[in-house]
Amino acid sequence: MSASKIVKPAGQEPTDFERQVAQALFDLEATHPELGAELRDLHLVGAREVDVSPTRRAVLLQVPFRLLKPFHRVQTRLVRELEKKFSGRDVVVVAQRRILPRPGNAVKHRRPRSRTLTAVQDAVLEDLVFPTEIVARRVRYGRDGSRVLRCILDARERNQTEFKLETFSGVYRKLTGRDVRFEYPSGDAN
Repeated sequence: MSASKIVKPAGQEPTDFERQVAQALFDLEATHPELGAELRDLHLVGAREVDVSPTRRAVLLQVPFRLLKPFHRVQTRLVRELEKKFSGRDVVVVAQRRILPRPGNAVKHRRPRSRTLTAVQDAVLEDLVFPTEIVARRVRYGRDGSRVLRCILDARERNQTEFKLETFSGVYRKLTGRDVRFEYPSGDAN
């Protein structure tokens, strides 16, 4: 029954790693009664392992956009339990979103703002750091023309997320190709 925890588009078979993650979700549903009730209706679209640095790896779980809110309700407990099962790897949950191309001259329909490249990349950034909120964003331009996005996170969640900042940056770089640096507010904020 672990196959019900990963739903791929028609004609695609799950990889071995996706089957392993689906089995871990199924086991959590069976062994943890408080998580089991909420995990019953949830499934993944994909899962993959991402190299964050030479010493760190992360497990990236892709969920359908429709199921993102139900995943958010159990995400902290789910991530904690999955990190126990996949020891040494950080677990990150991201919604699967669609980017539509720019409409041509002949097209009379406009694309929704939520389907633009920028909106999708911003939403992925929000998904990565959940439940922490992004307080501010700044773009740093280097002399060589490089761009680095600086995201300042809410200081109240510092204890839960400080050790994952490298993971967030690495996964965002793999997904979007953009560099990002996560920080906490410096000094004492009132």
